[in-house]
Amino acid sequence: MNRCPTCGTTYGDDARFCTRDGTRLLTSTGTPAMTPPQADTAVRAKGGEQPIATPRSTAAASRHEMGRPSTHSDLVGKTLQGRYQIVKKVGEGGMSFVYLANDVATRDQYAIKVLSAALSQDINAMARLRREATLGMRLAHPNICHIIRLGETEDGLIYVVMPFVDGEILADRTNRNGQIPLADVVGLVRDMAAGLHVAHQLKIVHRDLKPENIMVCRRSDGTDYAVVMDFGLAKERKAGAELQKLTATGIVLGTPEFMSPEQLRGKPLDARTDIYSLALMTYEMLTGKLPFTGRTQQEMMIARLRSEPTPLRKIRPELNFSEAVERVLLKAMERNPDDRYQSAIEFADAFAEAARSMPTPPPATDSGLFGKLFGR
Repeated sequence: MNRCPTCGTTYGDDARFCTRDGTRLLTSTGTPAMTPPQADTAVRAKGGEQPIATPRSTAAASRHEMGRPSTHSDLVGKTLQGRYQIVKKVGEGGMSFVYLANDVATRDQYAIKVLSAALSQDINAMARLRREATLGMRLAHPNICHIIRLGETEDGLIYVVMPFVDGEILADRTNRNGQIPLADVVGLVRDMAAGLHVAHQLKIVHRDLKPENIMVCRRSDGTDYAVVMDFGLAKERKAGAELQKLTATGIVLGTPEFMSPEQLRGKPLDARTDIYSLALMTYEMLTGKLPFTGRTQQEMMIARLRSEPTPLRKIRPELNFSEAVERVLLKAMERNPDDRYQSAIEFADAFAEAARSMPTPPPATDSGLFGKLFGR
């Protein structure tokens, strides 16, 4: 069961946010409630070798039913195509295993996602994967975990090579702290917007931005930066009919809590749907809650189509957010895409400028409201 830490209401395992107040739910063990992943994420989160999201409780049974060859799950010590030496398994999901590997020539670390036999034999799924790999290889950027190559071994193992990203899931950080200081949020939003802007310039839309798909990493100087993960749902904005067909085959595009109104309506999507989702994530980082509530998840979705978001200063009045910060977020969450910021960079710049309008904290103290807001 999942529980709301604010009001104490309990929910089933598939719920992620409280329908009463929008707070992210906790499991009975105190960890963030997550929906089953649509694909494995090729990263390692701090504190253990686990995939970013928890697989379905029936994943093991499903794998047994599929008859997955043991070679897919036991590649440690082997070298793929004479180049990628498998060090250890770092995650698994219903359709693939994720390994940490070293390049035998350069010793660089990579994440290797090895697809299950069932997925490898699915003609439609492989056609879509090849298209996505072609797109993903164009997304090389410090704030994107992109696909480097798609390979196949002599014995038929299909695998995807990606950078190995070591950090903390944004959802975990927000849940642990309750909310993230404004100055930190400004930096994370800037990083995410920079990565998204590169994709949007190539007419690639992520479609599934959410805190579980963002990794917060640490630079050598101790500062944090954000990396956008899982462009597996991304596709070109001007996709052909065949790609549209492949995308629609057995795949749910997006996570309901962070979908834009046009995505909920099944409308054509462009970069502005990612901007909406980024604004929702920004709101949650600042408050620990979502701006829309309802008695059920369906009501929360309808609220995004018909209602206005709860103002920042109403949901967390003690944090004393400025009107400028609130105004920027409301613009980014406009129901009509034409009324939003038209690029991720434009939103990030406006948000940073609004944050600068907040009062400067007193120089001789490291505590109190301003210290919490600005991380001092």
